[in-house]
Amino acid sequence: MRIHHVALRTLDLPRLEAFYAGVLGLEITGRTGETSVWLRAGDAILMLERAAAGEPGVQAGTMEMVAFAITKEQRAEYMRRLATAGIALESETAHTLYVRDPDGRRVGLSHYPE
Repeated sequence: MRIHHVALRTLDLPRLEAFYAGVLGLEITGRTGETSVWLRAGDAILMLERAAAGEPGVQAGTMEMVAFAITKEQRAEYMRRLATAGIALESETAHTLYVRDPDGRRVGLSHYPE
């Protein structure tokens, strides 16, 4: 079994798209009008979907996380991209950078194991 897609729901689709496609550089592979954007994440799809009014948002401080694989050589480039976009590192280890997406989800960029 493998992951087919992960869906993240948001009230602000353009803002979330700007983070995942613009800052992280995931390739847009499809779009359904103003309701969803599909991004390539390796062999899986990251689907960003417009949430319905009144739908609960991401719980503040959640430790649930989506982690993306990067190479050790890409680490400095992602640190630069994040800084340029004004996104602060929440924390980091020898192998992983941790940030929050615009909705407050924890996102990891990891080259573990090297």
